[in-house]
Amino acid sequence: MNRLDELRGPVPACPHDARAIAALAANPGCARRALMDAAGVDKDRTARHLGFPAPFGRSQFAIARGNVFEALVKENGCAELLRLLRELLGLPVAQVGYQDVESVGSHLRHSHTRALIDRAARAGEGTAVFYDHPLLSLKIAGHTSYLEPDVVAFQLGERFHIVEIKSFAVIDGQAEPGKVSAAARQAAVYVLALRALLADLGHDPGRVSHEVLLVCPENFANRPVVTPVDVRRQLAVLKRQLARMTRVDHLLEGLPEGLTFDLAPDGDGVPTRPAGELAEALYRVPARYAPDCLSTCDMCVFCRDEAREAGSTDLLGRQVRDQLGGVSGMAEALGIAEGTLEAAEGQEEIARLLRTADRLREECLR
Repeated sequence: MNRLDELRGPVPACPHDARAIAALAANPGCARRALMDAAGVDKDRTARHLGFPAPFGRSQFAIARGNVFEALVKENGCAELLRLLRELLGLPVAQVGYQDVESVGSHLRHSHTRALIDRAARAGEGTAVFYDHPLLSLKIAGHTSYLEPDVVAFQLGERFHIVEIKSFAVIDGQAEPGKVSAAARQAAVYVLALRALLADLGHDPGRVSHEVLLVCPENFANRPVVTPVDVRRQLAVLKRQLARMTRVDHLLEGLPEGLTFDLAPDGDGVPTRPAGELAEALYRVPARYAPDCLSTCDMCVFCRDEAREAGSTDLLGRQVRDQLGGVSGMAEALGIAEGTLEAAEGQEEIARLLRTADRLREECLR
C-alpha cells in the first residue's frame, strides 16, 4: 500500500467526475484539496462525518429543467443546435451527421467514442458530425476517471469543438458571471480529455478548439442561444493542478507517519472514526480557503470554520488576502492598522497602507 492509499484508507478511490475536476481549477493553491483528490478521498462523505456538509447541490427542479432544455436542444438529431451553429459558424446542413454514442450500451461507450473520434479525425475536410453522449477519460493522479458529458462534441473541417449545454438564462446578452465561469471550467475538462484522446490516437491534440460553445436559454423563454467562450485560462490552471497532483511527493513531504483520513467504516459502510480525530488529521495539511470554495468544494464549510477559528484573512477573499501580503491574521492586520502592533520585517509597505486606510476611516466617521 503506497502513501496515498494509506491516506485514503482501505476503500476504493473515489472517482472524479467533470465537476470535481473542474473544481481543481477554482482554487489551485489549496494543498489539502490537492492531496485529498490525489488520494481519491471521498470529500463529501468526509465533510458529512465531520458535521460540515457542503451547502451546494442542484435541486430536483433545476435538474428537471436542465433535462428538458437539453432535450429541446438535441431533439431531431440536434436540429436546434444545428440552427444555432449555422448562424454562428456558417455550418451547411448537407455536411452534418449525427451519432448517439449512448445507443451502443454503457459498457461499449468509451471504445465506441474512441472509434468515432478517430474516424472523424481521419475524414477529409468539409465533414461535420455531432456526437451525443460521448464517454471520455482522463488520468487523475494515476487513476482513470471516466467523464460522461451530456454535451456534444463535433468536428467542423479540421477542428473539434465542445458544446456545453446549461439551463441558466442569458438575459439581454448577459449571464451570471459565476455560472459562466463554472461552465467554462467544466468545459475545459472536456477539452483536455478530448485532446488527450486525440493524442493517444496519434492525432494532433491542437485540433480541439480552445473555444467552447455555451448553449443557454435566452431571456425568459426556452429558446436557446449559443455563445463562444474561450477556456485557455481555465485549461492552463487545470493542467498545472493536474501536474501538481501527479507530482504529489512534495505534498507528502513533512506529513507525520501514520497520518490518514480513513473514516474506518464498519461492515455496513458507516464511518466509526471519531470526528475530532479526523479533524486533527486534516488540520495537518494546510488549506487555502476562499469564499469561492462555497460553490465548488465539498470541504468548504469545514475549512471556513477552521479559518474563522484562526481569524484568517482568507475569509475576506483572495483579492484582499493577496493585497495584505504577509499579514495572514485579521487581528494582526487590525493591530498594525491601529498602531498597537509593530510591523515585522518585510511588512513596512502593507503597514503604511493599513494605517492610511485606518486614518481615512476615522476621518470619515468623524
